[in-house]
Parts: sequence; C-alpha cells; structure tokens
Amino acid sequence: MITEPTTLPDLASRPHGGTVLAASDEFFADKENLIKAEAPVFRPHTFTPKGQEYDGWETRRRFGRTGGHDWVLLRLGAPGVVRAIDVDTSFFLGNYPERCRVEATGVEGYPGVEELEAAEWFELLPESPLAGGTHNVFTVDSARRVTHLRLHILPDGGIARLRVHGEVVPDPRDLSGLPFDLAATLNGGTVLRCSDSFFSPPANMLQPGESRFMADGWETARRRDDGHDWAVLALACAATPLVAEVTTTHYLGNAPDRISLSGVDSETASPDDDAAWFPLLPETKLQPDTTHRFRLAAGRPVTHVRIDSHPDGGIGRFRLYGEPTAQAVHDLTARWLNHLPLPQAVEALTAAGLPGEKLAAGLPRADVSDLLGPLLGK
Repeated sequence: MITEPTTLPDLASRPHGGTVLAASDEFFADKENLIKAEAPVFRPHTFTPKGQEYDGWETRRRFGRTGGHDWVLLRLGAPGVVRAIDVDTSFFLGNYPERCRVEATGVEGYPGVEELEAAEWFELLPESPLAGGTHNVFTVDSARRVTHLRLHILPDGGIARLRVHGEVVPDPRDLSGLPFDLAATLNGGTVLRCSDSFFSPPANMLQPGESRFMADGWETARRRDDGHDWAVLALACAATPLVAEVTTTHYLGNAPDRISLSGVDSETASPDDDAAWFPLLPETKLQPDTTHRFRLAAGRPVTHVRIDSHPDGGIGRFRLYGEPTAQAVHDLTARWLNHLPLPQAVEALTAAGLPGEKLAAGLPRADVSDLLGPLLGK
C-alpha cells in the first residue's frame, strides 16, 4: 500500500495536463519549467544576456521594484486532495527564496487569470522556510479538492520544480455516460505495488497521451529466474472491464513476450488473497513497438487489476475501459461533492438546478442518490 505522500501522483505535472497560468516575474528563467516531469539539471556556463540560465523558475531581485514578493499561479492537470508539496530548489544555492506559502482554490470550468483573482482562496501551506539546493517537502492537512494553486515566494529567487502530490478526485460529470479509462491517473487509478521497477516505475503506464520514449513507460530489469514481473492497480472505481489496451511503444528489443490480466473485487475478496484473483485475459503474445487492443470477457465487476508481464520487459501505456457499477457512480459523486470547497459545491449544485446553498451547508452527505440525476444530466 502507498504510505508516503510523495509517492502519490503529481497533480500539477505537465504530462498530467498541468499549466502555469501567470507569474509576477520570470526575468531569469521561465515559469513553465516548474512543472516539467523530468528532474532539474544544471548546465554550467549557459549564460544568456540576462545571466546564468537555471532549469527552473527564477525572478529578479526585488530591490528597485515595488514592495512585496513574487508569486506564480498554476492550474492542476488532475484536480484532487493535496497531501504533500515539494518545493525543489535543486541548484539554486545563492538565489533561492527564504520562505514560501501556498494558497489553493476549487472552481468550476476553465477560468482565466482575472476570474481566478475573484475566486475564494484558502491557505494550503502556511509561510514556511526554504533551504537551497534540496527538496523542501511539506505535508498538507486538508480534505478539500482543489483545481488551482498560487505559490508565493518571499521575497524573490528561484525554484527548480514544484511537485503537488495528492489523491486524484475526478469530476463524475466528466465520466458519466461515456466510456472512460478506469486505470488512468487522471481518473483516479493508482499503482499499489509491483515486482520490479528497475528502469522506470509502473505509474508511467497510467499517464495520458502516447509514451514518448522508453523511460516514459514501465520497464523492469532482465529476469534470470523462472518467474515473471507484475503490477497491481487500484481502479478509479468498481466496474466491469470490457477492453484493455497495452502499448509497447518504443520497446523494440525489450518488450514483454506475453501478457496476462487478472481482476478482483475488493467488495467480496481481498486483493492480498492470491486465490481471489480471476482471469480477465489469458497469456497473450505481444509485439514490439505496437498498440494492442484486447476485448475482455470477465462479465463481472472488479476494483483491482493485476498485469502480469511474461517474463519481463517494458510497457508504454495501459488502458482499461469498462462500465462502472451503479454503486460506483454514486460513490464517485459523493466523494467528489464532499471534497469540494464550499463555494464550488454551491456553484455546481446551483448550475444543476438544485438548491445549492441549502445542500452545500449540509455536506458531507453519505447518500447523494437524490442528486445524481440533476448533477450527471440524467
């Protein structure tokens, strides 16, 4: 099971759809560097007319400018509940900020910068000291689902990366009535454990888009025994799986020879019980650098899926499409609604023709059966 907050998905990362909307200043280095998926690097003697260029976001010194401090505004690619924030100051040694603080908000739709200024923000991380050249990791104690963050650095300086680790809370209105990927990180799928992740972690398989290169998928070391590699996934919700998509994109001499899939429903059995797993796809031959699609004939819901890679190798992406159970739709909606900040809950309910203020004041609600139709457009 996942125990460390920093092992949770990065809700702000560029591959997950994160965006840096605005910044008070980016004189020395661009704000967009903050959410790059790759680790920061230092390139010595890369001088521009403005000075040494760092792999991160760097503002100029504030003296001579107006008072105050610098800030940057981000939209999360995967809205959710934040559990940890990593303010990475790698390679910023004499030019990192002294302190930082983080605000958050949850809003409907796709507001611009001016609209976000009028949103109701709350403190996610109080003013905290920073050290240079290191990962400054802060745990967050908040149950609210957020869509945007505002990082304040005091007074100025440079940050290499901003990682926002948390639990994805998908919007059920985006999933209802449509086929969706039950395993995708953006929909709440997660990797619980795996046999090996020597070259790259299995969570890469669940990212959006096509795999960009070998390290962007899940690749294991070469096995020298008679076993095989595997990964266990917790799906976004209980569902009957219908189609699996397995890509070996970019894996030319190191794709698995075969793959098999198994499932379990945690409502009736424990995923820790090996005997509880039942087959979804028998051992099936794979080809290198290929997108494979397989129809599944499980015929019953699962909450977890195990991918068995025979004997080892690399998988670029894994998709699993299926139909959520009625109870899963209810539970997804309840989880989403109960985690919303109050202003967003009111707006969402009002837009659905429901008495938003009255209902939001009564949150959390275990039973949202009376809200499903209006909220999900049914």
